Amino acid sequence: MAANNKDYEIIISEIRKKQHIENFLKSSQKTSNYFDDIVLENNSIPELDFSEIDPSRIFLNKKSDYPVIINAMTGGFDEALDINRNLALLAKEFNIPIAVGSQSLGIRGIGVDSYKIVRDTLENGTVISNLSANTDPEKAELAVEMINADALQLHLNVAQEMCMREGDREFKGILKNIEGIAKNISVPVIVKEVGFGVSKKSAKRLFDIGIRYIDVGGRGGTNFIEIEDLRNDEIDFSDFYNWGIPTPLSLIECVKTNPGLNVISSGGIRKAEDAVKSLCLGSKMVAISGVILKMLLLNGYGQSEKFLYEFLYKFKILMLLTGSHTVDDLENVDVFIKGNLKDLINTKSY
Repeated sequence: MAANNKDYEIIISEIRKKQHIENFLKSSQKTSNYFDDIVLENNSIPELDFSEIDPSRIFLNKKSDYPVIINAMTGGFDEALDINRNLALLAKEFNIPIAVGSQSLGIRGIGVDSYKIVRDTLENGTVISNLSANTDPEKAELAVEMINADALQLHLNVAQEMCMREGDREFKGILKNIEGIAKNISVPVIVKEVGFGVSKKSAKRLFDIGIRYIDVGGRGGTNFIEIEDLRNDEIDFSDFYNWGIPTPLSLIECVKTNPGLNVISSGGIRKAEDAVKSLCLGSKMVAISGVILKMLLLNGYGQSEKFLYEFLYKFKILMLLTGSHTVDDLENVDVFIKGNLKDLINTKSY
């Protein structure tokens, strides 16, 4: 009976991952990502040629041609193999890092090829593993070994789990679990939210246990509460759709935590200007997921390639327009904050 129960759990997990992709395409909730409340100062005399612009960055001890990550999306079922192959081809073409989706099924031996295809395609490029922060520590190294990963993402998704019918309900001890994994694994650990933002207090707690990479995963991008709500016919969670910390606010708060913390901006990064603004606010990298996945699924590889080419080309243009020779120079650009984002920053109580 135990084996049958295990098989049933695996089948349910595979179905859930497929439904996540289907519901992602159905989701309609449009949330402001607050990046429009950020204005960058134009530099009319950049004293740079476009050919001099260097958008590269060293990340996880490897050179990336741009400070952009294709973030975790999917894996563990048949259709995911083609999705991840195409995403890896994009990452290889533009020499940028890529993270795989949660490997929870992979470490059970299910859909392993849908994860391995990323490393096989990218060869020596930067590949990041992904598991729940609540996972058993001994499984973490298995996930890394599966794809010879350069780092491990541990994702935090309490809000999503609580809106998931079959989701976790036990979250005590997660911080200690993260600490144990980080101290015993062979690669750096990136703690990542899945769309609801990391607060300054949470960032400090993570830094204090040795975490040096945080992906803020703020509100403004893919809404996993809505995605789970579309699967849940028992409770209506639509009144939770606006839950979370907007990405720019979470980014600003996490950057304040400690100069030694490498902050990754994600959650609603839809255009090059959002990415540049994130770096001006202190992020070390930015990560995109929903915008490129939707382009790939609805319009095919060619259009997703075109989108990413234009995204990165515009990124370089904006570097020139701010007088930034390198990505590090973006941190010296004057930033003006207005509107709702300014109100949130000014009204936060400490």
